[in-house]
Amino acid sequence: MFAPSIAFVDLETTGTTASGDRVTEVGIVRVDDASQVTEWSSLVNPECSIPPAIQALTGITNAMVAHAPTFAHIADEVAARVAGCVFVAHNARFDYGFLKHEFGRLHRPFTAKVLCTVKLSRRLYPESPRHNLDTIIERHALRAEDRHRALGDARVLWRFVQMLYREKPADEVDAAIARMLKTPSLPPQLPADVLTHIPETPGVYRFYGLNALPLYIGKSVNLRERVAAHFSSDYRNANDLRLSAEITRIEIEQTAGELGALLRESQLIKTLLPTYNHRLRRRRDMVAIALAEEPSPPEYVNSSAIDPGAREGLYGPFTSRSTARATLRMVAADARLCWSALGLERRVGPCFARQVQRCEGACVGAETREAHAARLRDALSSYALKRWPYPGMVAVRESDLMDERTDVHVFRDWCWLGTLRDDAALGALVDAPPRGEFDLDIYRLLVKMLPRLKAIPLGG
Repeated sequence: MFAPSIAFVDLETTGTTASGDRVTEVGIVRVDDASQVTEWSSLVNPECSIPPAIQALTGITNAMVAHAPTFAHIADEVAARVAGCVFVAHNARFDYGFLKHEFGRLHRPFTAKVLCTVKLSRRLYPESPRHNLDTIIERHALRAEDRHRALGDARVLWRFVQMLYREKPADEVDAAIARMLKTPSLPPQLPADVLTHIPETPGVYRFYGLNALPLYIGKSVNLRERVAAHFSSDYRNANDLRLSAEITRIEIEQTAGELGALLRESQLIKTLLPTYNHRLRRRRDMVAIALAEEPSPPEYVNSSAIDPGAREGLYGPFTSRSTARATLRMVAADARLCWSALGLERRVGPCFARQVQRCEGACVGAETREAHAARLRDALSSYALKRWPYPGMVAVRESDLMDERTDVHVFRDWCWLGTLRDDAALGALVDAPPRGEFDLDIYRLLVKMLPRLKAIPLGG
């Protein structure tokens, strides 16, 4: 067997979101020395109602868990059952993530070496189009009593792995699993224990070489996992190979959550211009298309030139001037707009689009410039920069899994005004708010994330 101790784990939950939903049942099959098998399961009182659809799927009702222990009461048992084991689950990120959050609510860390049987099935049976648990059960004729109950599904995973060793050469199975569990091959110039000092929390990491400026800056909701991926052969690309040769130290900066990591990464990359962040560095070149009141060719405006409070007539954002021009060409083709009027070409007489009968004729006077400008605004309407949806400043609070850190991000007019750690600093900022610099990258980030975050109005 591929490890001295293995824990096959399955959870039933109230939903699919680890940060908000709760565990309703835990099932663990522990296998030591490939032969000593112990089983354990428990219903869990989720301290909330189980949705009817979930009750129908699992058969676990609110009445069944009403007098069950809460996760706090079984946490020690769960930790002991998986201690020292490779943690095996189907779609392991789901089960592992739920347990991390449950332990996090108790202010307890939880880490394990994780093996996903979905990925294992894909690796060993690449010809199979599907790898969900029902497909695996049918494909390999596995016995599956108590389907959708935690212990029943954990038993299926143990039977699946046993079947693999019967159906495939043992060295092939071991090699596939070893590759999936591969310990990152750290560059020799880094300390052997460097990963153990990196927390499994959100934040930003910086790779340094011999110079004071970083080689690379990245972010993740799990810093240790992401940094390790740079040195894993499964993920390594040309950039990572070059980094491995040059990196001499790693610095990390924790944040309370994903939003803070994204904001800080964007800020650091634009400030420090790390060598290997080619794609992210190009965010400095993001532009918006600006349409003037008077009919004239569109202009391309960089973030720093945009007034945070005046976004009328602005469209985007676009990653570069060339991307914006490409969008104008696409819009022109769809709406029969004039290339000369759009500034896409300079010539006297009919533009190229007019010559191929794809322009209504603004270039030859067949359409007025005012009419063309109106059609252009209409064609670009889906790209218009959105209005700020609040009357003034808002705060977004982010807390980490252990509730040991809370960051308060403050925004106004799509501008990031700052991130604070305490209410006194928040009060000072509200009393004397900075003007804020408009950044199209931050705008795009907030448009995506703000609707699913709780924004607290601050006025101002």
